[in-house]
Amino acid sequence: MEYKIVGKTLPAVEVTLNKGNSIYTQSGAMAWMSDGIGMQTNTKGGLMKGLGRVFSGDSLFMNTFTAEKDNQTIAFASTVPGEILPIHLEKGQIGYTVQKGAFLCAEPTVELKVAFKKKLSTGLFGGEGFILQDISGEGDLFLEIDGDQVTKDLKEGEVIKVDSGNVVAFEKTVSYEVETVKGVKNVLFGGEGLFLTKLTGPGKVILQTQNFYDFASKIASLIPSNNN
Repeated sequence: MEYKIVGKTLPAVEVTLNKGNSIYTQSGAMAWMSDGIGMQTNTKGGLMKGLGRVFSGDSLFMNTFTAEKDNQTIAFASTVPGEILPIHLEKGQIGYTVQKGAFLCAEPTVELKVAFKKKLSTGLFGGEGFILQDISGEGDLFLEIDGDQVTKDLKEGEVIKVDSGNVVAFEKTVSYEVETVKGVKNVLFGGEGLFLTKLTGPGKVILQTQNFYDFASKIASLIPSNNN
C-alpha cells in the first residue's frame, strides 16, 4: 500500500488507493478523501464482534472506504498530539495485542478483534479498560501513538513494568499480567495509581510517552465546577 505521514504535531496518514482497493477504520477517523472513494458502514464481522470493539474502546460500526477509480487519496488523522506508527504484517506473522484506542486504520486483510483473557485480573489492564484488541492477518495497519514512540525488544524472560496508559502494543509472544502497587502509602500518595502492567519477553513492546488518561484528568481538574 502506498502511503505518507503528513503533519508533525497532529499527524495524519494519507493513503493512495487504486480502483477496487479498500481500507477500513473506526467510525469518525477519516479526515479527508478524494471524490472517487465510496464508503460503506457496517459492524464488520457481525454484531457480536462490533459489541466486542465497543468494550475495547472502539466504535460499534466500522467504515470501509473503497476506491471507485485509480489514484484516489484518503487520510486518517490522530486525535491527540503524537505519532502514527505504520506496521506491515507478513503472512503467518504472529501479530500484536493492542491497547484500546490505538488502532487507526488497516487494509481489509488485517483482522481486528477483541482479545479475551481467561482471568479477569489479567484482562483488567491497569483499571483503564479490561479488554484488549487482537490484530492479525496480512497487510498494512496504522496505530496512533500519544506523545512519542518508545520501542523495547525484550529478551526471553526479560520483564518491564509499565503504567498501563503508556502501553500501545506488544507482540503476542509477550505475556502480560496486572500487578497491584505494593504498600498503602505508595497507593495513596505515590501518584502512580493502583495497577502496573507487567510485560515478559520475548518480543517487541511499543510504548508511548504520553498517558492520555493522566492528561485528561489534569485537564478535567482545571475545569471550574458549577459550585464555584
